[in-house]
Amino acid sequence: MPTERVGRFQTKARTKIVATVGPACEGPERLAELVLAGVDVFRLNTAHGDVGEHTSRVAAIREVSQRLNRPIGILVDLGGPKIRLGDLPDDLLDCPLGAEFRFVRGETRRAANDLTTTYAPLVDELQPGNRVMLADGTVVMQVVARQADAAVCTVVQPGIVRSRQGVNLPGVKLSTPALTNIDRSYAAWAADVGADFLGLSFVRDANDVYELKNLLKAADGNCQVIAKIEKPEALEQLTAIVQAADGLMIARGDLGVEIDVARVPVVQKQIIALANAYQKPVITATQMLDSMHHSPRPTRAEASDVANAIFDGTDACMLSGETAIGDYPRQAVEMMNRIALVTEEASVHVEQGIARPTMHAAGLHQISAAVVSGASVMSQQLGARLIVAVSQTGATALALSKQRNFVPTIGVSMEDATLRRMCLYWGVNPIPGEQVKSRSELIAQIVLWGKAEGLLASKDRIVLVTGTHTSVTGHNQVLVHEIP
Repeated sequence: MPTERVGRFQTKARTKIVATVGPACEGPERLAELVLAGVDVFRLNTAHGDVGEHTSRVAAIREVSQRLNRPIGILVDLGGPKIRLGDLPDDLLDCPLGAEFRFVRGETRRAANDLTTTYAPLVDELQPGNRVMLADGTVVMQVVARQADAAVCTVVQPGIVRSRQGVNLPGVKLSTPALTNIDRSYAAWAADVGADFLGLSFVRDANDVYELKNLLKAADGNCQVIAKIEKPEALEQLTAIVQAADGLMIARGDLGVEIDVARVPVVQKQIIALANAYQKPVITATQMLDSMHHSPRPTRAEASDVANAIFDGTDACMLSGETAIGDYPRQAVEMMNRIALVTEEASVHVEQGIARPTMHAAGLHQISAAVVSGASVMSQQLGARLIVAVSQTGATALALSKQRNFVPTIGVSMEDATLRRMCLYWGVNPIPGEQVKSRSELIAQIVLWGKAEGLLASKDRIVLVTGTHTSVTGHNQVLVHEIP
């Protein structure tokens, strides 16, 4: 197989990078910097900002995409039923070991040790013995008694909490639905502005995913639903959730609070393996390069974390505060891309030539799945410079992605939405196609593009996944073309 790539294909990792947009990287100029540094998909976090701000960000991203002539995906991340503390005196509160606090109804504190939250039924749903995790699990309280209008807790892990910080209740069965009214409003907005992916927070079972999909269908939305795995209930229903969703996100922040943090690395591997078995893109998220909020370099542990997620088989790695509010957004993207490139180079000898199952591929006929598998093997055996799939929906390009083929993979489509979806598929470079009347015209178009990019020359071989147009399967043929 060819080991060299030219131009941006030489410096762009196959692992996709999702970057969160925020004050540190707003505006077309700074967003363009991040795309050139390696970003494939931008995330809009609806837990922060308002519709007006996010609408401006969508317009800026689309402007950058047009200016750079590159598809760029947009992931709208719904906030979900995130429970947060109410306002505190002086914005912070010391919680010493053994101290007693009361979670009370409503929004008004009546005593110095009273705490309020954004979740109205909290007092009714807490029971003695339940744990209450605050500030990403750095402060832990345990419920010791119930009163008519309060749940009494003692601090078992001391620390300082601040106003509006998150509250996690591991093991507590909450009555709140996965989709809040605010989420429903943002989902309709996302469908209206043409977002590509919609992240569903705090998924507990497949019905949560289907509820959002039905909402999108009613709104004529074309978003793909990314189920965020961050609740223990989701792990119990993982296979059904994977089957229902269009993709997964391992949201390790809340997941690492809701379950024993020691389990997170193992659970990460299990989620990625299942997503790959069912041919669904999977994003690994939260604190991947967290120290780069304020440092131009990550810690060695963070670099290893990104690399291990790639070794696990993740399709994408996500940056959150690093790009949204950090001091070094561009450097964070460049660093993630560098780590991915080095890791992928080390992966070639392990991954290359391994046959990958494709029978679970959603939306892909069994014959097409087998053709994809054969094309992947042929491209390696023939030392092809490119493997190309022309795809209307993106299903064939996704199946090729899951083969983990280190021959550069090109996804060609005339559908802009399909090209943007490919931005989340590992190793797939989405390229706009032109209307062609024959296979020879298609090959000529690819060769012309490949030569312009410096990827192709005489005697190079291209493997195309295509169809005879005599079968309903669509892709039922592998074609090998050698450039004269």
